[in-house]
Amino acid sequence: MALPAEDKRYTFADVLVWDEKDRIEIINGEAVMMAPPSVNHQRISGALFSQLYDYLKGKKCEVFAAPFGVRLFEEEGDYPENVDTMVEPDLSVVCNPGKLDEYGCKGAPDLVIEILSPSTRRHDRMTKFNLYQRAGVKELWIVDPDTRDVQTFILEGGRYFVKGYGTAEDKLKVEVLEDCVIDLSTVFPE
Repeated sequence: MALPAEDKRYTFADVLVWDEKDRIEIINGEAVMMAPPSVNHQRISGALFSQLYDYLKGKKCEVFAAPFGVRLFEEEGDYPENVDTMVEPDLSVVCNPGKLDEYGCKGAPDLVIEILSPSTRRHDRMTKFNLYQRAGVKELWIVDPDTRDVQTFILEGGRYFVKGYGTAEDKLKVEVLEDCVIDLSTVFPE
């Protein structure tokens, strides 16, 4: 696919015809190209996914790893050409199966985990943070591979508040999952 034009407004209808190997998010109609994740990023993602997947076996919630399209503000009856925001969180936990369709998730997941990269640090901490808050994602984790720590945020009254902080030696509770605890010692590679 050619690079998206800067002056065009994109929708989910455009995403459906783009090459699947292109990693592009659309935010308020603007296309945002995404670099491939590093090996370290993928190791962290895999370790988190593994713990969440094992915990969720036999439960109604499911965990999905990127690339997994999340149309944060899509509502029932919206057409693809009306949806102008689609992001690809590193990990998403969805507890309402009615939000899932063949293309990903329509509406806010219950938990989103973003793993920072040099090219996405600002985008994840500001743009996507605000989108997740506005969309009603109940819990957000921001994982920093450089400092080997995790910040967790919980949505209360429409705003995120810091709920927890952990380093590579800690265990962190996932607030939206009843008794799920993530062992960070297995998440950050040595």
